[in-house]
Amino acid sequence: MSKLARHATKDTETANLFFDNNAHLPILYGDHDEHLDHIGEALNVDMVSRGNMVSISGKRRDIEAAEQILNKLYAQIEKGVDVSLSEVEAAVRMAPPVQDKSKGKKRSYAGEEADSDVVIKTLKKTVRPYSHVQANYIRALFDHELVFALGPAGTGKTYIAVAMAVYMLLNKKVERIILSRPAVEAGEKLGFLPGDMKDKIDPFLRPLYDALFDMMPAEQVNACIANGEIELAPLAYMRGRTLSNAFIILDEAQNTTRTQMKMFLTRMGQQSRIVITGDLSQIDLPKDIKSGLADAIPKVESIDGIEVMRFSNTDVVRHDLAAKIVQAYDEWEKQRQESMEAQEG
Repeated sequence: MSKLARHATKDTETANLFFDNNAHLPILYGDHDEHLDHIGEALNVDMVSRGNMVSISGKRRDIEAAEQILNKLYAQIEKGVDVSLSEVEAAVRMAPPVQDKSKGKKRSYAGEEADSDVVIKTLKKTVRPYSHVQANYIRALFDHELVFALGPAGTGKTYIAVAMAVYMLLNKKVERIILSRPAVEAGEKLGFLPGDMKDKIDPFLRPLYDALFDMMPAEQVNACIANGEIELAPLAYMRGRTLSNAFIILDEAQNTTRTQMKMFLTRMGQQSRIVITGDLSQIDLPKDIKSGLADAIPKVESIDGIEVMRFSNTDVVRHDLAAKIVQAYDEWEKQRQESMEAQEG
């Protein structure tokens, strides 16, 4: 457990946080205090480590947020959880709101509540949410039979969906997993692909394979594919089928046509769950063809039993630069659209 000591100056406060077990501190602080530096930059506080003490200086509400994050990470380390920079970044995003007692306001960066109890357990790993939207997404996957997940790359839409599919297969809640994508080339012509049908469709389905291998041992994945418990197929193979007792994921759904999307949605059979993921800013269809995902959302969103989760740039959990790149592209596109509207006006 940690202990706390405070003192204040005119403009800022300083809190000294003490930790009992020195063996945990290298993990908590990170290499060259990398973890402390990241928390300090995110919360606008100065953090300095001195042995088993961390000195935190800044505004009280920011100090309290930093204290909560450090205590949470320290508790995870005590339980044997390895804490890397990714876990530190997640802890910052997942920090509950902290009350500013002097002004009666809450921090704007924080979400509504702590979501550390929301997890998906698979054979190889336990998938935890790295943002509040991810936590709500996991809840939606547990509670709803049809879930749409919309947002930019790197927000965990597909990865979490595959984790839930594996969890439900392992716990006998479904009999099989079906993973599908539309076979649309992303901005380049692949030309002739050698090999049999599996070889031809594998490049389109590779991200789904990668997620599966993170959740289950490779030999078990291959065995499940061989016996039909896991099926990976392009969207065209869904026509004419009724998919019962299955967890079905349609990835990259922004590249479906309206006809394909309607066909897919009506494949749902008894005791099945469907997750549809896509990024409406990354449509690779010809310009004269409307995305089936964009077409479907306003038509079905209000139906009881369907949940639509929307991720934003702040939910990107890849490298920091990935989130900044997504934001830069969005801002450039927004400026271009405003310029075009101004010219037309």
